[in-house]
Amino acid sequence: MSQSGATVNQECITAYNELKLSKKYTYVIYKLSDDNKEIVIDSTSADGPDYDDFREKLINAKTKSKTGAVGKGPRYAVYDFQYQLSSGEGTRNKITFIAWSPDDAGIMAKMVYASSKEALKRALPGIAAELQANDPDDIEYESVIKTVSKGAASA
Repeated sequence: MSQSGATVNQECITAYNELKLSKKYTYVIYKLSDDNKEIVIDSTSADGPDYDDFREKLINAKTKSKTGAVGKGPRYAVYDFQYQLSSGEGTRNKITFIAWSPDDAGIMAKMVYASSKEALKRALPGIAAELQANDPDDIEYESVIKTVSKGAASA
């Protein structure tokens, strides 16, 4: 359980294991349920397989406030990045946890997501890198690969 009291739905763990072990997915996007009591799956790479689909889903994510207003919303995501090493030593994979919290999302939503993040991360063993993203530029593919590979990926 997280500081916010939110629990991680078992489907989140199952989808993560399918990404990690059987490579069924390239990414899984998670969200808090409307009552903020549970972390659930928002979407997966089965709904749109490439990075542009993933990025658009994060940028266009919506959250409903307690008053019923709908605005930009935070999300959690796990992406299995594959990249070539610039040294020519082959291909690497890194499972990366991304905490997407747009600057223009509601304060309450950002606070609940921040206080629930660790519960989800603890439920997903084997994450190699973590990224905090607050702006669409933070999730540009080239920028993310540079961070994930620590500069070792070829352009």
